[in-house]
Amino acid sequence: MVDGVLPGRRDWMRRDASAQRMERIEAFIGGHGYDMHRHDTYAIGRTLAGVQRFSYRRGVCNSLPGGTIVLHPDEPHDGQAGTEAGFQYRMIYVEPAHVQRALGGQPLPFIPGGRSDDPRLFAATETLLRAMDRPIDPLEEDDAIYDVAHALAAVAGGPTPGRRQALDYRAAEMARTFLIDNVARIVTLDELEAATGRDRWRLSRDFRALFGTSPYRYLTMRRLDMARRLIVAGQTLADAAAWAGFTDQAHMTRHFARPFGITPARWLRTLGRTP
Repeated sequence: MVDGVLPGRRDWMRRDASAQRMERIEAFIGGHGYDMHRHDTYAIGRTLAGVQRFSYRRGVCNSLPGGTIVLHPDEPHDGQAGTEAGFQYRMIYVEPAHVQRALGGQPLPFIPGGRSDDPRLFAATETLLRAMDRPIDPLEEDDAIYDVAHALAAVAGGPTPGRRQALDYRAAEMARTFLIDNVARIVTLDELEAATGRDRWRLSRDFRALFGTSPYRYLTMRRLDMARRLIVAGQTLADAAAWAGFTDQAHMTRHFARPFGITPARWLRTLGRTP
């Protein structure tokens, strides 16, 4: 048991500032943690102590120490303690774009059930899910992401069913870059079509297959990433919302709760900060 998980212990979260290509956290949840939400990233983690319970793809998973949690991009899930003792866990959030660079433009590997006992995944994620007091060197992080991508592909055993059509990775990557370059303004499919030379509907289909989410949700998540960086740096919630391209603070809060399951104010409190 890590840190001696005790009933009633207050929820907390730590974030690793050394990670550059992903978000890396460790947290303790004593009861209900997160409402139903979905990320546009892979959420890959490890339960350290207790029972980590979550709803996923019309089922319920009870994760115990020893396995690897793998939540596919854009799949709804929640999170809560499976017992009164609460649970402690580590999680990394890896953008599908990093997986694509390692795999060379394949449909994203899918792991059924949200959890795997496959030792290849456990070994591949060891570096990224190690103790939070050990920072990650940038080259080490890149190598580990490569290992994770190939372990996911090996354990998944093939492309996601229904996604075997030829995909235009170059056009989808051009669209992704265009969205990043224009994160704080309204972007249309017309613009993406012009920027990539790819029919908008085929582009939208390929983008989903290669990056796990729609172009619109990808853009929204990048805005939320910007807002979180600004908030942590000391900006007010209202100012962060404006700089990140949201209409106002309420608009940002609505979008924030969908992928993270909590409000920006509650998220900030878990980091030990006052909104």
